[in-house]
Amino acid sequence: MITKRIVLKFPSKLIDKPIVYRLVKDYGLVFNILRARVTPKEEGEMVVELQGEQGNFSGGVKYLKDLGVKMQPLSQDVTRDDARCTHCGACVTVCPTGALRMDKETMQVVFESEKCIACEVCVPACPPRAMKVKF
Repeated sequence: MITKRIVLKFPSKLIDKPIVYRLVKDYGLVFNILRARVTPKEEGEMVVELQGEQGNFSGGVKYLKDLGVKMQPLSQDVTRDDARCTHCGACVTVCPTGALRMDKETMQVVFESEKCIACEVCVPACPPRAMKVKF
């Protein structure tokens, strides 16, 4: 079983197509929408967690690519600028998933991107503005 958090970017021509339905029905994927921004006649963006068996997952990814949906791992869109981070821990207190945590031995903030859901709560909470969300 594969589970991945990815960002999907839909061209305007696909906004009104039943893409999620096809991923579930035709490929048997479990689909959890973590965040979505869809504007009619414009590009749509979704942050999703997809889960399924290897063959089904690969088939679903190929289906999306063939349609022209751009995909990338969520970890590419949520980043921390280590040079700006002062390890104050302000982001740790607001992170709902524990993607940002304080390492008790080093007293450094650790960012575990695989736990991140791109809620953006950490961005305004970060005094030195080290957290960035690209989409």
